[in-house]
Amino acid sequence: MKNKPQPICGNNPSGRRDFLRKASIGGLSMGLLGKNAEEIISTGFDASRSESSSSSKIRITDLRVAMIGRGLVVRVTTDAGISGYGQIEAVGLKGPGYKPFVLFYKDYLLNEDPTNVERVMMKIRRMGGFKPWGSAVSAIEMALWDIAGKAANLPVYKLLGGKVRDQVRAYASYGEGIRFTVEGTTPQHYRDWAEKIKASGYGFTIIKENLAFQTPMKNDPNFTYRNLTRSARGSREYYYYRGPLKISGYKMLADHVEGMRRGLGDEIDLGLDFGPGFMLSDAIKVAKLLEPYNPIWLEDMLTGDYNPYVLADNYRRLTESTTAPIHTGEQIYLRQNFLELIDRHAVDILGPDPADMGGISELKWVSEHADLYGIQMAPHGTFNGLLGLAAQVQVGATMPENYIAFEYTQANPSWWYDIVEGLPDPIVRDGLIDVWDRPGMGVDFIVSEARKHLSDEDRNFFD
Repeated sequence: MKNKPQPICGNNPSGRRDFLRKASIGGLSMGLLGKNAEEIISTGFDASRSESSSSSKIRITDLRVAMIGRGLVVRVTTDAGISGYGQIEAVGLKGPGYKPFVLFYKDYLLNEDPTNVERVMMKIRRMGGFKPWGSAVSAIEMALWDIAGKAANLPVYKLLGGKVRDQVRAYASYGEGIRFTVEGTTPQHYRDWAEKIKASGYGFTIIKENLAFQTPMKNDPNFTYRNLTRSARGSREYYYYRGPLKISGYKMLADHVEGMRRGLGDEIDLGLDFGPGFMLSDAIKVAKLLEPYNPIWLEDMLTGDYNPYVLADNYRRLTESTTAPIHTGEQIYLRQNFLELIDRHAVDILGPDPADMGGISELKWVSEHADLYGIQMAPHGTFNGLLGLAAQVQVGATMPENYIAFEYTQANPSWWYDIVEGLPDPIVRDGLIDVWDRPGMGVDFIVSEARKHLSDEDRNFFD
């Protein structure tokens, strides 16, 4: 993996001092430099006029999106020669057909000052929605922070309030970061998988695995009473099947978890992801059944991917019924839609995805509010790519003490490691990632290498 030194100020070779001289970034603070209060009063200082004129030198000139590998990448360009990048989760509905949903926001961004991140986001945040419709807004927000950090010659974590930790913990999930998959459907297969992970030396201290309706288990006639007629096969088949569990289904879940627990021992924590979730009564039974295996969390037991609702009261009933920590939130958009879960103490752990919820500042806001209620944070992000990983590290460095770990994400495909620079090598040591101090998100493209992977349609992405 190539890790070349970062340019001081993004694509602007003149560096920070020259950029500040030309663009007067900092507005009010730079304007006040060297002035005392009497001078300001005597000259009739107008803060709004000063801000407008000082920020007029850096403006957004374009919004572009390209498919690079399996994921969409957003680029925001400026007239100061600085570009910011954001990455969209490479899964589900977010393929090439998602491009128009990104470009919809272009007219709202042009000529805005990208360093006023919040003011720009106020224009577009209201037009997103629950997963997948918040992905474009989220990627744009990350690109704006990337620009703001490069312009100030500071890592993004400094702009978010500064770091409280020098290393950010990550957890691995079903293949991401551990490169092992379960080779079958029996409890022994799950135990074998867990033993391979433990012996691998990858060093993650938390592992998450799928069960129930996210696995072939959903098709086992002994697992559930699936009382729906299967829909006709189409170009996009609906694959989430909910249904009341059979008694044999409860036993199946317990046996699989026991196999994983035995394989991992007590040295590695185990999270369990149930995806679209169970009926409430079944979720309560399953949670109590799995308590003896001491999972670090039970994720999405009632709702999950692509569910555009929260069900806070149902989650509260579930959480109050068990000592196993209950976790949800990956599909939820904006801090406002986490309010019920937090204020009602409906869950023990929240797992927002910054690439779906509206960006990294949304994640920081939610984490701070949740901390006041004793709710912990384990952000989602399994398919967010290397730019998404960089964003998680920046915001993870700033989150309160309720932070557990974020979901690790790998290059997809592996040649992504050859087209970006700035990541540590190795990235993860003993489950931890060192927080770097390069400007912006701290990870940038090696353009000459990245161009090789652009389609004809996207060939002008880096121009």
